[in-house]
Amino acid sequence: MTRALRDVRHMLASTGLGLAALGLLLLTVFALILCVLPPVGGPALSNIARLARRLADRQRRRVEPAIPSPYTADPVRIRDVLLDPTFWRDTAWLLVYGPAGLAAAFVWALWPSGLQGLVTPILYRLLPASADLTFQALPITSPTRSYIAVGMGAVVLVAAYFLPRWYRLGEARLSRWLLSPTAAARLNARVEQLVETRTAAVDASAAELRRIERDLHDGAQARLVALTMNLGMAEDMFDTDPATAKAMLADARAGAHSAISELRDLVRGIHPPMLADRGLAGAAEALAASSPVPVELDVRLDRRLSAPVESAAYFVLAEALANAIKHAGAAHIGMSVVDESVHIRLRVRDDGRGGADARKGTGLRGIERRLAAFDGTVTVTSPPGGPTQIEAVLPCGS
Repeated sequence: MTRALRDVRHMLASTGLGLAALGLLLLTVFALILCVLPPVGGPALSNIARLARRLADRQRRRVEPAIPSPYTADPVRIRDVLLDPTFWRDTAWLLVYGPAGLAAAFVWALWPSGLQGLVTPILYRLLPASADLTFQALPITSPTRSYIAVGMGAVVLVAAYFLPRWYRLGEARLSRWLLSPTAAARLNARVEQLVETRTAAVDASAAELRRIERDLHDGAQARLVALTMNLGMAEDMFDTDPATAKAMLADARAGAHSAISELRDLVRGIHPPMLADRGLAGAAEALAASSPVPVELDVRLDRRLSAPVESAAYFVLAEALANAIKHAGAAHIGMSVVDESVHIRLRVRDDGRGGADARKGTGLRGIERRLAAFDGTVTVTSPPGGPTQIEAVLPCGS
């Protein structure tokens, strides 16, 4: 029964879309005629084209799986509309889907018709003999005919149950045929995506270089300058005050150790030695072991990946783990690394407060930028109150 109600709702929606499609089709024809007067026809055609896009996009979302939208910018001038292939495809869809949508009314109307057939014997007994009772053009003039109507009603109900599935299948095929992006549109969208990816990769690389420069300037470089000054002063005082010079040499040695430690930390941030020595699996284990919050680790990776992919994956795990520790208030964290042949799937899940938003957090935006360089994706699921899950998919070849 649930499926039947769902089908009826879908048929009702299709009927409404069909009526809207017919109305927009008439308006489109009228606007095309008005194009002989550009000051009037131009704005009318542009607005109607935008409405047709909205209606077509609604149909694209109704199809399972959803059809990607092929549009870029909304048309403004008559020339933009008339030279846009998607406008003519949308118009063709309006022409075909209008009658097809109205046909859905016939499909969902089968339910009340079939139910009427089932109750025809009751109606025959309750209604007066003078009543004009018919079912599907069959006059009900005797009890036998009323029972024939029951059989006909059962057949109609069976048709009402199965026809919506066939209708939805045909509707989906029609929509994919007329509303799917063309090969040229898919190519253009892919080019735009690659341009954005390249820009994001360049920005991420520049930001990383600035971070390294800042860390060197504020950390190791400052310590090395102080070390040089201490050594110079110790050299000047070596003959006159050996004890003070010795103390200054000790301070210089301590400063050298601190500078070396900072340089090691900096190098580890660029490419952790654990990652180079043991690969992503070992580096993930090291991350989990060093976490102050208990981490349940699931690693299903039996091969070494390319160095850039391993580095990006490690960055995702480290950043997601740091977010869970610092901001989520989590008591438990789950982390998984799964090799799926052509790509690697990374998940970090915590039981914290939730509410993480990639638009507000620089760490999550950093993950997006890092993965964009590899044509990877990241999905953040974090309802208020938790839990939070960060899932990244990173192409890695087979």
